Parts: sequence; structure tokens; C-alpha cells
Amino acid sequence: MAYSCVGKAKKINPFCISMKVYSINTGYFKLDGGAMFGVVPKSMWNKLNPADENNMCSWALRCLLIEDEGKLILVDNGMGDKQDAKFFGHYYLHGDDTLDKSLAKHGFTKDDITDVFLTHLHFDHCGGSIKKEGDKLVPAFKNATYWSNEQHWEWATKPNEREKASFLKENILPIAESGQLKFLDVNSQSSMVNLGSVIGKRPSTPVSPFTIDHSPFTSHVSFYTVNGHTGAMMLPKINYNGKTIVYMADLLPSMAHLPLPYVMGYDMFPLTTLNEKKAFLTEALEHDYTLFFEHDPVNECCNLQMTEKGIRQKEVFKLEEV
Repeated sequence: MAYSCVGKAKKINPFCISMKVYSINTGYFKLDGGAMFGVVPKSMWNKLNPADENNMCSWALRCLLIEDEGKLILVDNGMGDKQDAKFFGHYYLHGDDTLDKSLAKHGFTKDDITDVFLTHLHFDHCGGSIKKEGDKLVPAFKNATYWSNEQHWEWATKPNEREKASFLKENILPIAESGQLKFLDVNSQSSMVNLGSVIGKRPSTPVSPFTIDHSPFTSHVSFYTVNGHTGAMMLPKINYNGKTIVYMADLLPSMAHLPLPYVMGYDMFPLTTLNEKKAFLTEALEHDYTLFFEHDPVNECCNLQMTEKGIRQKEVFKLEEV
């Protein structure tokens, strides 16, 4: 019989061996279609995610909850709700899903979360980390450890001019001030971008398409480090029910981004992203990985097959079907 290791009004059971994963939808927002698909012409991408009259496309804010070995790990947490109406007016938030509603659907609250894994610190991935209490900014997950890595933290807190608007200090600095922040070790020796030469310099020559590191969470979770979208973004890799699930974050924000040239205009180093995609998709095809999409408005997961056009989706399915 299946049972929950942690939950509302429950204590964490450190002896629980029943691993579960949950898709946590926090709503939808809109971004410019041209920015999301980079150099790909609208005549092509508009068939995949049709734009509105303002050239805006809908995108999901889909997080992942991992329940394993007495831990309840939330991967990313959406945009949150503490910004003002002017800010949210740029992004056209819509849909009925919220973080609280989606957690409650599975019997949890924010207070049950033991760990918050932040793939990176762009506002649509970490905005829910911090909430307002009166005039104060405090952690939304009061019992959780927040995880980033030192390289990305440096990148986010001393941002370049191009990426500055995506790193909001009210989302980031209160995490460190709370004392709940810890850093994961990443294999910086193999990173594609030398984060010590961030501003105004050419990225170093690629050494490895991505790196893989083990996490301190559970024996079933490790993570990739990639550098094309932003410095030292982390992608959780989860062994679950005999399958490997990879949370794609912004390496592959949607299934429509599987073709190699479909790289976002937001990416700091597009050619690095292209190389990382190529290497990852080759590995994922060979080992039959399940790809979990954070921003795809329709498709939650897929596996892969080789076609005459390259690596594309094979089966499309919900996480609960894995």
C-alpha cells in the first residue's frame, strides 16, 4: 500500500522508502514568441505555440516535487505573487493553478517542504521563494533549505547588463539573509563558461557539453550543470521507478525546443546551448530518459526517438504515467 512520507500535520518518516514525484503547476504566463524561439522564423514556431495579437505565447510555470528518503524537495517555485501589478502586467499571468493549490492537491503545504532546489535564479523560477509579511521579505518555505551553487549565485548577484532584468534582488538576497541558503558543489573544471570572466569577455573554449554531480538530497537525485542559458544552471536528474527523469528547466523549456536551432533569444551563450542540447539529447535518446518540461503549456513529459529530421519526441505523457 502506498503512503506518504511527509505531509500536512505529519512528521517526516526517515524510514520511508516509497518514492513519489508530483507535477506542481503554479500557473501560466506570456512571453514574446520571437524571444522564446530566437532565430527561428515565426512562420515555423507559430505552428507550435500560436501567438496572440501582441506576439505573446503562453507558457507554463511547472515545478517538480520529489518525495524520497524523508525529504520533500521542491524544484523551482514559479513567479510568486509579491511583485506589483505593473510587473505582472508585462507577463499576463493566467490560469487557476497556484503553488499552494497544487501542493494541497497532493496533501502538502509550504511548511512541509524540506529542500528547495533552484535550477537558477531568474524570476520565473525562484519568485515563489520569498514572500511579503508586512514590510518584510521572508522565506516562503520556513522549514526548508534553499539550494543554489556558488558560481550561479555570483552570476546572479553581480549580473551583466543584458541579464540584469531577470535577476530581481527581492527574490534572491533575502534567501541568503535568512540563513537558509546552502551551495551545491558543481564541477567548475568542466564548465563550458569560465564564470570568473563573466562580464565583457569571451567565454572559454568548451571542455565538456555538461557536467554531472551528485546531490546531498537522496541517493536517487543528481544534477547536470549547463551554461548556455545562464551561468551554472542545474538540471535535476531523478531515478524513479526504473526510469530516469530530467527536469529540463531552460535548456529545453518546451517540447517545441527539441530541434537544435530552436534556442531562446534569452540565452547568454546560444552556441553553448546548442552544444549542450546536442550532447544531452544524444545521451537521453540512448538511455531512454523521460524529459520533464517546466514551460511547455501543453506537454508535460516525453521520451525520444531518432527521425529523419533528428531527435524528436516519441511518446508524450503525464508525469503520473511514469
